Amino acid sequence: MNTQRKIAVLTLAAMCINTSGAVFAADLTVFGAEKNANSDGSIPAYDGSNSIQSGWTYGKNRGDSWKYKDEKPLLTINAANADQYKDKLTPGQYEILKQVPSYTMQVFPTHRDCVVPKFVQENTKTNAGKASIGSDGWSLENAVLPSVPFPEPKTGIEAMWNFLTRYQGIGVDWKAGYSVVSAHPGNTDRIKVRWTQLLYYPWAKENQTQQVQDGGVLNGLYYSYQQPAALAGQALIGHTYFKNDGDSYYYFTGQRRVRRLPSYEYDAPQIGFENQYTTDQPLLFVGLPDRFDWKLLGKKEIYVPYNSFGASNANMPLDEATQDRFINPAVRRYELHRVWVVQGTVKDGVRHSMPKKTLYLDEDSWIAVAGDDYDPQGKIWKAKEMYSMPIAELGGACAGQQFVMYDVNSGRYLSDELVWGTGKDIKYYAEPNGDPRLNDNYFTSENLERQSAQ
Repeated sequence: MNTQRKIAVLTLAAMCINTSGAVFAADLTVFGAEKNANSDGSIPAYDGSNSIQSGWTYGKNRGDSWKYKDEKPLLTINAANADQYKDKLTPGQYEILKQVPSYTMQVFPTHRDCVVPKFVQENTKTNAGKASIGSDGWSLENAVLPSVPFPEPKTGIEAMWNFLTRYQGIGVDWKAGYSVVSAHPGNTDRIKVRWTQLLYYPWAKENQTQQVQDGGVLNGLYYSYQQPAALAGQALIGHTYFKNDGDSYYYFTGQRRVRRLPSYEYDAPQIGFENQYTTDQPLLFVGLPDRFDWKLLGKKEIYVPYNSFGASNANMPLDEATQDRFINPAVRRYELHRVWVVQGTVKDGVRHSMPKKTLYLDEDSWIAVAGDDYDPQGKIWKAKEMYSMPIAELGGACAGQQFVMYDVNSGRYLSDELVWGTGKDIKYYAEPNGDPRLNDNYFTSENLERQSAQ
């Protein structure tokens, strides 16, 4: 066999070709994760099995139906041994461990049990080589969703669109939820906000085959305050679009009027949180990625929150879960996973209160499982973690909603999208199933006025 033919054979052996003509590396899953285990086996090979056992129905504790619920931790990381594990910690995690002596991270065996639905896989195959970044350098074009637009990302912005369009169903519903900002150390200025919320992803339908459009909705939001009394009854409806500026409409109880908020995006402070929380910080990052230049720094093995079923236990008392300086270790589970590291730096001529941020994207789900926000002096300001888990309603696909941000400057933390103490779990919708709220007409200023007047 001559040299040229050998090269051709080896090239074909290294690839797998599906019927659509798209070419995927043989050692990668359709959505771009490494199939194989790592060198020492601490990260297992991906097998795509569903770890949610049969018998679960909405209202039952999600963790009770997880295949590995009785596992014990392999190790515990604390301030005393943090240096030993520093190479597998984010800079923000390391800062918190060193700053708060009583803070601990329990590390469990790794499970790669985020299932990707068949229709998402098929769209990803169809999409291969077609999805692109626009001439503006950041917008998504020619992508059919739900899918992973760039399973083998070459740039940071491609990885960011994989994250922003991660599959988590068409709707996510909180009948009741909490946001908590801990008190300054030694003080009593704790903030607790109770609310209801609905997130809507119109492009996530199983039969979706159209490409994303410039004016299309990336996500819709309905949010209504229940407490404290000063905010009760106020409500908001908003949209993030794939390319256009977002919009937000707010119901003011004192005026009994709906008004459009002039600018409620990026680093605008969220209402009710005393400047502790910006509008682009939920879920570690939301909104359009256009204000940052995103750099792909490669992959790394990191201890990240994973299979965090303790975060979904709606019957756990809120004050037991949200302790004075940190989230209760009993509801935090860490595993070693490979993550894509993406760094965002604010563009020249654009301002942002946190001009640099790093996100750690799980290779199996494209969820941002951890992140760090930096202040204008280049120092870590907020260390962030997301509590993701497989979701039965989505066929075992992983989703992350509950999260925490530790402020290394003030010693406070903010945790949001919480169900602790509500008795009502989050409900995920793979399809509308006749729910009248899961359509474009619900997320309008007129409907906000109707809902608020009831």
